[in-house]
Amino acid sequence: MSKILKHLLKAVREASIFNPETRVAPVCILWPDRDRQWETVIPLLQVELPELFILGDYAPDKRIGPAIWLRCVIAGKGDHALSKAHPPIFYLPGVSRQDLRAVESCPDLLKPLAELQYRGVIWSQINAKDWTILAFIKSDQGGLGLDVAQDNDTKNAMQLALHRLLDEDIELIKGKRLDKDYFNTLLSGGDPVRDLLQWLDQEHAFKNARTENEWMAFVAVCKSQLAFNPQQEGVLAGAEKLANHQGPWLGVWERFCEAPLRYPNIPALIRKCKMPHPDIFANESTFGGWPQWNEAEENGLRNRLLSLNNGLVQTVRSELQELDRQHGPRRQLVWAELGEAPLDKALEKLLEVAELTQIACASGTLEELSAHYRSVGWRVDDAVLKALALIEKVVDLEAVTAVIRALYLPWLENSARYLQQQVGVSGYPGEALATAKATAYPEGQCLLFVDGLRLDAAKRLREMLENLGLDVTEKVIWTALPSVTATGKAAVSPIRDKITGNDGNSDFEPCVMATGQSLKGGYHFKKLIQDSGWKILDHMDNGDGQGNAWCEFGDIDHEGHDRGWKLAKHLANLLKEINERIDALLKAGWKSVRVVTDHGWLLMPGGLPKTELPNTLTDNKWGRCACLKPGASTDQKLYAWYWNPSHHFVLADGVSCFKNGDEYTHGGLSLQECLTLELTVSRNKSVMPPVSVKVTDLVWKGLRCTIGVDGSFAGLSLDIRQQAGDALTSVVVEPKSLKQNGAASVLVENVDLDGQKVVLVLLNDEGSLVTQMDTVIGGNSA
Repeated sequence: MSKILKHLLKAVREASIFNPETRVAPVCILWPDRDRQWETVIPLLQVELPELFILGDYAPDKRIGPAIWLRCVIAGKGDHALSKAHPPIFYLPGVSRQDLRAVESCPDLLKPLAELQYRGVIWSQINAKDWTILAFIKSDQGGLGLDVAQDNDTKNAMQLALHRLLDEDIELIKGKRLDKDYFNTLLSGGDPVRDLLQWLDQEHAFKNARTENEWMAFVAVCKSQLAFNPQQEGVLAGAEKLANHQGPWLGVWERFCEAPLRYPNIPALIRKCKMPHPDIFANESTFGGWPQWNEAEENGLRNRLLSLNNGLVQTVRSELQELDRQHGPRRQLVWAELGEAPLDKALEKLLEVAELTQIACASGTLEELSAHYRSVGWRVDDAVLKALALIEKVVDLEAVTAVIRALYLPWLENSARYLQQQVGVSGYPGEALATAKATAYPEGQCLLFVDGLRLDAAKRLREMLENLGLDVTEKVIWTALPSVTATGKAAVSPIRDKITGNDGNSDFEPCVMATGQSLKGGYHFKKLIQDSGWKILDHMDNGDGQGNAWCEFGDIDHEGHDRGWKLAKHLANLLKEINERIDALLKAGWKSVRVVTDHGWLLMPGGLPKTELPNTLTDNKWGRCACLKPGASTDQKLYAWYWNPSHHFVLADGVSCFKNGDEYTHGGLSLQECLTLELTVSRNKSVMPPVSVKVTDLVWKGLRCTIGVDGSFAGLSLDIRQQAGDALTSVVVEPKSLKQNGAASVLVENVDLDGQKVVLVLLNDEGSLVTQMDTVIGGNSA
């Protein structure tokens, strides 16, 4: 859509267009305005036109000065740098074109400008008359060509509403009769609900930005439509009415909830009001407009969660179900959207942990254990991370940690011990170096190494890649033991057949088979890759898609060691960066990108349990693995090193750790550390199959549209547009994400659109259209 302001700016600037065959470039554009009709909006235009100067009393910081100063501006003697693309524009309030033409009788203060009418150009109508507001809006020769009444009341109202008029979209008012009623409505804001919310949010700024006429028009509309006098009752009375949202204020409240971030000061304003005293039946339907009530509910939830510390697993599950019945509805309130209900949102993920951990990852064969973890078990890890990601305050972390340690820690412990027991009987299911098969790398494939891409993170990454329309296949990989980068990175590289391990390696770092040179530091590792005919791409290099390439990207493991539990808060952004990197590699021409990793990890807020292993027995001791000194003995279990089966090391039992207080660590034997996914990503060569989504319900109540959707609607959002493929033609306050039940509701702000045909669209996370259907604003689907 095109604003009137944009057309005005373009029209003024285009006055300087000239034929170089017959004229020289004008040194300036003169804008005479005898009746000062444009004067009130000139400061606004100066923001958009840095070359716009004003004739008046000397105030150079505001680009205002007398005629002689304006001459200095042209000569480049002032402090204002002139644009090479646009000549300066001189707005002349109270001056007409005729004043400049009458050089002899021209007032002394104008005489320095008189000759500029010959060296410059005057912005005027085709009939040489000065542009008035009415002429510009009405004329179809250099103006907008709109239908405007010409009576004096309309002219007066139009001038008073000029600053609002400039913000109007031309396409929306073409064909309308613009009369005094239109401009008076525009003067009062055209949308009393929006104006009321803006006033509540920015009381003094709102009033100061309006003329007395505009302010009184706003007051009159509020009195008429909301039975509320802003001038007499004040913002606190208005905030109280908004929080209670009774009667006509319900619509105001719903508008606030549509886009609360537009009004950041309203929550604090409501907090200044005295909330009605809640009784034992208080709930979100009665007190949901009060942030104080929501805060009290969060405090109560926090205390209940803290009380679950060291509770019996079944008791904790039952308590979470009860808490969700009590607090779940608050997740639909505006306070949750504003981030003021983090515990309530975390509760939803904790309940998921409670439900999923009822099925233990501690039964069946190793193959069955792996299959269960890949289908269900990883979701427990994912839910824990998503619960932690919502937390900002230390007191909230303590509450969430209490539940995680009560439910997740025993589940982790049982699954790890069961895996270790089965490995003791059947052997480690990972591929042994001695029997490893050569890996095929197709021409045009790039191998992307991501340090610490745990299985649940890989599942998230796969979903993100598929949302880009990419084909993704996954392959289960058991990591090399121990599950640390020194051992695992080389094991997934294309040159693992040129690597071995010596008996003297106590740091789990293998070496070059031919020379015995350690791979520590990376130099010899990269040299082996290059000597094998592979390219190495640094972080900024996407390559050319020819041959094969190795590149490393992603800081998951580094962030985990540095941040502990806070990795959960950063994981989504880390995965987004990896997602973008893969997409860039494919766009650079690689036929496929194979994503490999070295290990997973354990994460436990508050620290993993510690197990003792004296330093006197070890040459090297990490969080979950240790290398014994020659001749030392221990009751701990010994495991063969991937790079040298005759070289053994110790792994901690269960999910315990050799160090105290580690929240993030790896190197041991657990599903989270050892079971990973290799993702192979390629561009979809065929047409993307349609997403299975169907709009089953569409209801208009006034200007509010509510829909219901069936099918694969996760991650989709609702928008209403005048043109389906153009986001700039959206007519709603803002698109809304579909809720878990497939419903969404949006509001059309402009009442003048009632009855117009539009397009309802559903969008994915990338903003691409998934489906669309025609509808009529305020009516049934067309």
